[in-house]
Amino acid sequence: MKPMILKTTPEQEFYTAERCHILECSNLPDDPEVSIARARVEPGVTTQWHRLKDTTERYYILSGRGRVEVGDLSPQEVSAGDVVLIPPNCRQRISNLGSDDLLFLAICSPRFVPEAYEDAEDAARHSRNQS
Repeated sequence: MKPMILKTTPEQEFYTAERCHILECSNLPDDPEVSIARARVEPGVTTQWHRLKDTTERYYILSGRGRVEVGDLSPQEVSAGDVVLIPPNCRQRISNLGSDDLLFLAICSPRFVPEAYEDAEDAARHSRNQS
């Protein structure tokens, strides 16, 4: 890796099928140990259940108020300054409980690659139907 300054612009943000907006801040092949993205979840939206294969993820909440569900933990409210630790292969989702956008950094190690993303909606639905 060589020294550099990475700049982002609002135009680089994209919407995902997970129901959130992503702005990749740092995700480079020559920096494979970590990636950083800013996630934005609109008011009233809950992202879909998902997991990252062999990837640890951390949410650092920047602003807003949400409810996070991770693995078998009971749902918990989060707000600015909170950090959510998500082990590899652990299902997760987050809901925006406020009237403003919920903004957080998603920090992945190793760096996020699309092949690591796994939809866990069907597994969550199946689990609820078994209860």
